[in-house]
This record gives sequence, C-alpha cells and structure tokens, in this order.
Amino acid sequence: FIINASQPASDKIFDVSAFEKFLHEKIKVDNRVGNLGDTVQISQQGEGKIEVVAHIQFSGRYLKYLTKKFLKKQQLRDWLRVVSTSQGVYELRFFNVANDEADDDDE
Repeated sequence: FIINASQPASDKIFDVSAFEKFLHEKIKVDNRVGNLGDTVQISQQGEGKIEVVAHIQFSGRYLKYLTKKFLKKQQLRDWLRVVSTSQGVYELRFFNVANDEADDDDE
C-alpha cells in the first residue's frame, strides 16, 4: 500500500516522518500493537510518500482508518481527506473550499 501525502507535505502542514512513526506505533499484528516484526514494513518513499508492505493479510481500510485517526490527532481532519486513487494507493487531498465560496457569492 502507498499513502501519498506529497501535496500537504509540500505546503508544510503535514509531517510525514511523524506519520510514519505513528504507523509504527499503532499498526496491530495478531491483535497486538508494536508487533510488526518482518511481516509489516513501513518506509518513506521520496517526497511525502509512505509505503506499507505487508506479508500477511492486511486491510487497506485499516490503513485509511489509521490515517484519519492521525489527521484528527493533529487537528487536520477539517482540511484534509483520504481518497483512494487506485487499488492499494491512498492520497491525502485538501477539501475544495474554492467551490463553496463561489456558491455563496451567487446567493
């Protein structure tokens, strides 16, 4: 799985290394936190991308859940959302605020 956070990371509002540390601490293997071992590997790829390689059955929804939990903890949940761009790839995007402002001007 790949989590692409390059857009918010380039705007300096999302700390990728803190997110990687959060995943290391929170991902459960065999119902135990901190039990990653060799079965799950988390690495940073380039600018703002995190790759999670699982050699066991692993749900992408669980990764999305943890990402949303991290955003809520950092109080970024109001501005960012997690979108699946293709199978196994999640991307953090900003909410489209410009469209809402344009709608308000029409009234």
